[in-house]
Amino acid sequence: QVQLVESGGELVQAGDSLRLSCALSGRDVGDYSIAWFRQAAEKEREFVAVIAWSLATTRYADSVKGRFTIFRDSAKNLVYLLMSKLKPQDTGVYFCAASSDYDPVTENAYGYWGQGTQVTVSS
Repeated sequence: QVQLVESGGELVQAGDSLRLSCALSGRDVGDYSIAWFRQAAEKEREFVAVIAWSLATTRYADSVKGRFTIFRDSAKNLVYLLMSKLKPQDTGVYFCAASSDYDPVTENAYGYWGQGTQVTVSS
């Protein structure tokens, strides 16, 4: 079982950068792919980025490619999402999630979720 705790969300202006953190705990955290999803108000949750733990390969949603970077600190069991050139449409609650599959992008592949952290981008 894996526990995930997100932090770092805040109110920023368009064009700013922000780094979110996901702290992992539990057994065998190294066996999981870790992803970030986000959910805007009155919209469904959507995939943002994933990092496969064992090889650190990454995948991104087209909407964030080139602006967001997912990376990990394996020694500290942390996964980060560095967001740059933020846009108002990036606003939402950002969740990190863990899956035993190899870098899946579908929500139902993830069995463990954090509580989320709010990111608000003002125009």
